[in-house]
Amino acid sequence: IPSVSSIVPESCLLIVVGLLVGGLIKGVGEKPPILKSDIFFLFLLPPIILDAGYFLPLRQFTENLGTILIFAVVGTLWNAFFLGGLMYAVCQLGGPGLNHIGLLANLLFGSIISAVDPVAVLAVFEEIHINELLHILVFGESLLNDAVTVVLYHLFEEYANFEQVTVIDIVLGFLSFFVVSLGGVLVGVIYGVIAAFTSRFTSHIRVIEPLFVFLYSYMAYLSAELFHLSGIMALIASGVVMRPYVEANISHKSHTTIKYFLKMWSSVSETLIFIFLGVSTVAGHHYWNWTFVISTLLFCLIARVLGVLVLTWFINKFRIVKLTPKDQFIIAYGGLRGAIAFSLGYLLDYKHFGMRDMFLTAIITVIFFTVFVQGMTIRPLVDLLAVKKKPETKRSINEEIHTQFLDHLLTGIEDICGHYGHHHWKDKLNRFNKKYVKKCLIAGERSNEPQLIAFYHKMEMKQAIELVESGGIGKIPSAVSTVSIQNINPKTLPEDRALPALSKDKEDEIRQMLRNNLQKTRQRLRSYNRHTLVADPYEEAWNQMLLRRQRARHMEQQQLNNFLTVPAHGVDSPTMSRARIGSDPLAYEPKEDLENLPIITIDPASPQSPESVDLMSEEPKGCSGLPPSPEEDEEGLVMRVKEPSSPGTDDVFTPGPSDSPSSQRMLRCLSDPGPQPEPEEGEPFIPKGQ
Repeated sequence: IPSVSSIVPESCLLIVVGLLVGGLIKGVGEKPPILKSDIFFLFLLPPIILDAGYFLPLRQFTENLGTILIFAVVGTLWNAFFLGGLMYAVCQLGGPGLNHIGLLANLLFGSIISAVDPVAVLAVFEEIHINELLHILVFGESLLNDAVTVVLYHLFEEYANFEQVTVIDIVLGFLSFFVVSLGGVLVGVIYGVIAAFTSRFTSHIRVIEPLFVFLYSYMAYLSAELFHLSGIMALIASGVVMRPYVEANISHKSHTTIKYFLKMWSSVSETLIFIFLGVSTVAGHHYWNWTFVISTLLFCLIARVLGVLVLTWFINKFRIVKLTPKDQFIIAYGGLRGAIAFSLGYLLDYKHFGMRDMFLTAIITVIFFTVFVQGMTIRPLVDLLAVKKKPETKRSINEEIHTQFLDHLLTGIEDICGHYGHHHWKDKLNRFNKKYVKKCLIAGERSNEPQLIAFYHKMEMKQAIELVESGGIGKIPSAVSTVSIQNINPKTLPEDRALPALSKDKEDEIRQMLRNNLQKTRQRLRSYNRHTLVADPYEEAWNQMLLRRQRARHMEQQQLNNFLTVPAHGVDSPTMSRARIGSDPLAYEPKEDLENLPIITIDPASPQSPESVDLMSEEPKGCSGLPPSPEEDEEGLVMRVKEPSSPGTDDVFTPGPSDSPSSQRMLRCLSDPGPQPEPEEGEPFIPKGQ
């Protein structure tokens, strides 16, 4: 019924089915079965956690690991102690029916009910297709808070047997958290490495390859539970560690078998868990106390909202991508409780916890409220708030390549800055993995295969298989290589469509060429440090050039300040010489040393402006070594047009004839060239000799 399943989540429908089945069994006079904790923890929970850990989106998980750990550890501790403390106060004020419940019992109840359930979160969040960030934050919190729940549960259970709890017991309990969490991870890593190493030698028995994945994962879970470590953490660690090496060793059919068997197994377990929740609700013994149940439900919601708001305010100070108020609402609203809380409550011993039935009733009420009310309303709220959803299409190869390129770029930037951040340690781990781990855990040449080649090999194999299965072998796209087609062993092609065959040697040669040349590993660069910089060999030359340029500009400024000054030597100024020649040319004879007569070069754009006079080009005639011509003797001072400088020359650094001290003393600027000689009457317009 699509109209019902689009509104009500599958988990809610399964609980309703369980309620109907339990009521039917009870109606015919039989005793309905109850979900025993051993069956739940040993057989129903591991497939769901293994499926989640094996196919965990590792990139999003590691990038948000700090946020997830804060929510999982600090958030769960806050919920447990806040809820346990308030429930103890309610029990003290709630009348005779609740007075006998002590502080440890309430804290134990708070630790059971405070943890977010991964089964319930998976069931609801996969249907609403929320974006990857919110999904991994809530789901990652539900996975990692198992260590906190296990520690608090066993801790308060043990404290209930003590006559007096000392400070040493509290310190040991605090240290046991690290033992439980890190011990579970260590057990999972060990079994993951063993599974990867075993898969290296299964090339001749492909049919049992999937068995090793399930066997070693389940052994990791059982080994962790045997020592009261976190079995969920062990399962996640083993799945994450073994997957890249196992998939490189096993065949494509084995990979498909693992994928679909895990999905089927986890789906069956999830279905059975929710149905048994409904049946156990009908079959179990209940003790209803309005004050206790309503207070539990109310304080659960308050603790979750307050915890998310306070922790997000703190986390956003360190995050680049901030969590918006919409994200905070979805995280707080997505804190669903499920069968783990019910099974932990079912494990309580009547001898030490006589109020177990009331605890179970309150736990079932909270589970039903979160699954039914929050689970049914979270989809409309996501649409109403316009929260970003997960894209329907998968990432293209172009996006994958650019993502890897940005990772390398950010790693290089961290190297240059000398900052050891997230990308630096990720690159270190990848180098160690490629240099040592892959050679031990991956068989053959695949251990040295670059990631891009491996990804291309995987894509072309997948495309070729789809092509053969669809029967479209004749329409081969350019993206599929002939190597993949030959590996599939298809039917014989017609003569006109036969593909060019590659010899085995040629194929190996091409692959070897791609492996050696397509991807070069980045060499480690020295970190930037201003104290260890190598001196620039050209720095001194540049400093000299700048000093010469400044000295030249300073000299030019001084010349402009000495504008229209009398020269120090005794040679007549050009203005006086021209005035004497113009007034009485016969009485005044020019001196014999005509070589000292200067030449002023004028810019033709504005010959009358004093700014156009080129100070550096004013030089006496005859400096070039040639005797003065008769025309120059008659004309006196000659005005010449300034020649354009050749491209590439520098007027500051290129020495000229005017750079000598004697020439520098002759430099001056004339605002008035002096009186012009009046042309005499009867003098021809064109001078003689022209």
